[in-house]
Amino acid sequence: MSFEEFLQQLINGVSIGSIYALAALGYTMVYGIIKLINFAHGDILMVGAYVGYACIVVLHMPFLLAMVVAVAVCGLLGVAIEKVAYRPLRHAPRITVLITAIGVSFLLEYVMMALVGAESKAYPDGSFGNGQLSVAGLSINTQQLYVVAVTIIMMIALQYIIKRTKIGKAMRAVSSDADAAQLMGISVDKTISFTFLLGSALAAVAGVMMGAMYTINPLMGMQPGLKAFIAAVFGGIGSIPGAMLGGILLGLIETLVTAVGFSAYKDLAAFVILILVLLIRPCGILGKNVREKV
Repeated sequence: MSFEEFLQQLINGVSIGSIYALAALGYTMVYGIIKLINFAHGDILMVGAYVGYACIVVLHMPFLLAMVVAVAVCGLLGVAIEKVAYRPLRHAPRITVLITAIGVSFLLEYVMMALVGAESKAYPDGSFGNGQLSVAGLSINTQQLYVVAVTIIMMIALQYIIKRTKIGKAMRAVSSDADAAQLMGISVDKTISFTFLLGSALAAVAGVMMGAMYTINPLMGMQPGLKAFIAAVFGGIGSIPGAMLGGILLGLIETLVTAVGFSAYKDLAAFVILILVLLIRPCGILGKNVREKV
């Protein structure tokens, strides 16, 4: 592999890794607040992709407006799922909530399949930009630039919300000690609902961009959802910068594995990384070891 080809693969890896990072941000936020691994998160990404597709193809909306609508729909869907499926089980054993999350995932997949069919669909050409830039012999698709730019903007905005706003302070308080936060007048239910709203909105952004770059089908959220979970664990689940870093690194590793001729094993590489991280550093790259009280 030449140096130019290596740089080209780095660009491709950062692009797909940015989508993983956006989805991983939703995983890590929800886990940081209520210690729930929301396996339905990838299917919310799928719903966002279909909402964006419907807005562009059926309602003839511009791409950015379609993304805004998808964000709104998925945000409300995330809040509804939290209220109906997860809130009644908040004090149940974790395995019960985990099984419920898997059930919600299958429900979203097969309801969507019943509504739109199982066949794959594609966004109209050029809906998300299809230009090419040549820089120092490298070919950069404008879609890749948009994905990376949107991911960076979303991460900065998310960091600002969590560090500088009142609701962000409430999220950090609930994450640290929900009972103490409630005694201080913080509405735990509203804070958790806002967390699901925010995480689902990020999944919608990832879904619309992924749908515009590839194709969409009712089962499309399964694999990105798992990859986003791996990215969150890799970077340090509960850490927002860690989710971003984990997503980018996972995208780079998958792309480089493909580039050296082992494309059939790129998914295997992702799961090997997960196992190694759990064995060597269970808290992830930027995660912190937390002692649980017994």
